[in-house]
Amino acid sequence: MSKHLWEVDHSYYCNEGNFYSNDCGTHYKSWHDFLADWDDADMDYNLLFRWDWFEPTDEDEGTSKPFNGDINYRNGKLSIFWMLQRKGAFNYSTVEICRADEAAVREYLQPKLAHLMSLWEPLEITK
Repeated sequence: MSKHLWEVDHSYYCNEGNFYSNDCGTHYKSWHDFLADWDDADMDYNLLFRWDWFEPTDEDEGTSKPFNGDINYRNGKLSIFWMLQRKGAFNYSTVEICRADEAAVREYLQPKLAHLMSLWEPLEITK
């Protein structure tokens, strides 16, 4: 398997909010709660263009705690970023996440990646 989702540090960042409104996000207490709203969302109307999985470390300040060894310990935050294309609106979702959720998150993200890549056809990734 490639890297775990929580091991990826994407370059730059995506803001949770936007120039026009900071009221463009939704918070979920679990992956299950998130799926209740977004599992069958139309991929064209709700284009998922980015995700970031954040887990705090010992150096991070705040109330969050670093991973304690229990894969069901919900210490992470998954941010998912959407462009609601029909409305031209930016939106994001934050989900309280645990490492045990990784397989389900990958299963959800994989078709979103395939759809995003199809929008760039016929271009291909070159290295």
